[in-house]
Amino acid sequence: MSELSIPTTAGDPPLLREQAALATSPRETEQQARSARTARGRRPKVLVANKFFFLNGGSEAVMFQEMELMRQAGLDVIEIAMQDSRNRPSDFARYFVSSKDYRSASGLDQVKAALALIRSREAIAQVSRIIEEQRPDILHCHNIYHQLTPSIINVAARHHVPVVLTLHDYKPVCPVYTQLSHGQVCTQCADGGFEAVLRNRCADGSLARSALLWAEARYHALAGSYHHVAKFIAPSRFMRDAISRRFGDDKVTYIRNAIDASQITPAQDDDNYVLYLGRLTPEKGIKTLLRAHASDYGDWRLVVAGTGPLAAELRGRFPKAEFAGHLTGADLERVLSRASVVVVPSEWHENSPLSILEAMAHGKPVVASRIGGIPELVRDGETGLLVEPKEIAQFAHSIRTLMNDPALRAQLGRNARRVVETEHALSQHGAALLSLYDSLI
Repeated sequence: MSELSIPTTAGDPPLLREQAALATSPRETEQQARSARTARGRRPKVLVANKFFFLNGGSEAVMFQEMELMRQAGLDVIEIAMQDSRNRPSDFARYFVSSKDYRSASGLDQVKAALALIRSREAIAQVSRIIEEQRPDILHCHNIYHQLTPSIINVAARHHVPVVLTLHDYKPVCPVYTQLSHGQVCTQCADGGFEAVLRNRCADGSLARSALLWAEARYHALAGSYHHVAKFIAPSRFMRDAISRRFGDDKVTYIRNAIDASQITPAQDDDNYVLYLGRLTPEKGIKTLLRAHASDYGDWRLVVAGTGPLAAELRGRFPKAEFAGHLTGADLERVLSRASVVVVPSEWHENSPLSILEAMAHGKPVVASRIGGIPELVRDGETGLLVEPKEIAQFAHSIRTLMNDPALRAQLGRNARRVVETEHALSQHGAALLSLYDSLI
């Protein structure tokens, strides 16, 4: 049996039988494909896949940063994403898939949407087309779930194009991607079984949504989608270890997230306030921070910059805090540069938050939860203070300690700046990425 073959029987779901046929279709051998790429004598070409082509969050920030690094290194960059009026200009927009919002579907459209969420025929066709017409040497995937779907990985495998997948969350080992079930950390699906998502109704308590996410995870396990990834990129050692447990150490490489600290000049003073910068969602721990602020030890000014599904509720319940809403550009730069302390009270297994790197580049000490990959960035007593997740009193005490000690804040901030300069430089990230590409082409 060939490496790309998928054993099926007549009783298997039609989608899986079709995927197996796709994976085993006659094509040039892998050696022939490698030889052809070498013989072309042109600059290496990378196809970047992400559902959004605008700055929607951390995964897009990393993607755009890497695309610029690739171009500076002389690589040709192609992209495929979803059509959207907010997209950045692209010479390859003709390949983009149609916009999809699965939340608004109903009736028969809801059934069709559920199938497309698992396996997008349009994305498969467009990726096949772009590979055949543009002949990329690498497919680098970021956030491809639900709109592009992991089925595009199998398309690349059929064409013998090596696939790199950057891990921005835990989707390959957790159907709900956060490793959270009803607000509690859960790793029951980490071995690839996935039945726990049904048993626990992890998708907001909904059996229907949990069943759909189970079907998605099970389908891609049977289709071997993630096993066709040549290398996963883990931005944290915590993420590397979580994915290695299922896919093996040799499939995962650790490449730190980066930031261009040379473009940031830390302020010499501040405006004496604590800053939360991020989404207003339960897993981010924003309620824990607001309760700490509302406690007897919360005698410090708190600015909350961000929006999300909890925004209206939190504004009503915690009037003492200042809600700045979603900030970008100069407004974001100003509120971050004038902050005294940045707080990251996450309650899920954060990977490698860019918000922490941004705070450190600004010379800000960070008070953060001791969870996931956060302790790799926030070193207790060196670049900030670590607190156990959900511990309201500990957060209040740690924040108050820093707010009452400007000298300690300054020292931790200087240490934080030094760490991003020496360990998270763009040049280091770019060199590691190019080295990985070279090993696969």
